[in-house]
Amino acid sequence: MTLENISCQKSFGGWHKRYRHHSSTLSCDMVFAVYLPPQAEQGAKLPVLYWLSGLTCTDENFMQKAGAQRLAAELGLIIVAPDTSPRGDDVPGDPDGAWDFGKGAGFYLNATQEPWARHYRMHDYVVQELPALIEANFPVSDKRGISGHSMGGHGALVCALRNPGRYQSLSAFSPISNPMSCPWGEKAFSRFLGEERSRWREWDACALLAEAREKLPILVDQGDRDDFLEGQLKPEALQSAAQAAGHPLTLRLQPGYDHSYYFIASFIDDHLRHHAEALRG
Repeated sequence: MTLENISCQKSFGGWHKRYRHHSSTLSCDMVFAVYLPPQAEQGAKLPVLYWLSGLTCTDENFMQKAGAQRLAAELGLIIVAPDTSPRGDDVPGDPDGAWDFGKGAGFYLNATQEPWARHYRMHDYVVQELPALIEANFPVSDKRGISGHSMGGHGALVCALRNPGRYQSLSAFSPISNPMSCPWGEKAFSRFLGEERSRWREWDACALLAEAREKLPILVDQGDRDDFLEGQLKPEALQSAAQAAGHPLTLRLQPGYDHSYYFIASFIDDHLRHHAEALRG
């Protein structure tokens, strides 16, 4: 598969690069970013952390705002940040032009309903196509971690829970924990998956925890001044589901923090170390 390098900047001794490629899974061109720490030029095969961003974001938000490169360079972690949805003139978005559905809001699932089924297969893209592309073109090992923010936190949880053994580490910032029971999730699921709610359970972290075959430890940070805390994110539902399933979850409610990248930048080092410990082990 052809990769087109569209930008390249040196950072903390490594390189931040953006690439464009055609995705057969999504039937459109996609852009992703990769941070290659200095060890990548020394012949080592390095573990990869996949970062999934939230509503309205692209591959650029995390790489520009989270401040992850310094510690990633020290730890020898490659970071890969895909876009949040398929893009292009042929890709349908929200029919009303709303920001919380469609382009920039793919919800990391595989749509089954028209007109979205052809393009909105972000789960398969993140779990299968993109890692195959990364592993064919960059000096990576078979050790993978996954993390994300908000809608991307939901995506990280679901990707790991649906694919036991695929990832060795998992974390999230402010995830949409119970999308079956919040406005963002209900809107997305009803359109992408149809009105039959039993099908929604396959894409809801709380439902998946009850049946998880792998007890991969989860680290979650959530700000207590997050405007979306009660109506959309519902971390208490995730905690209850984990407790009921006996699934290891560290949920930290951080006083004074909101939903922004100021919050993510404040705790990203903890998450990188969480992943590095599991991936290097």
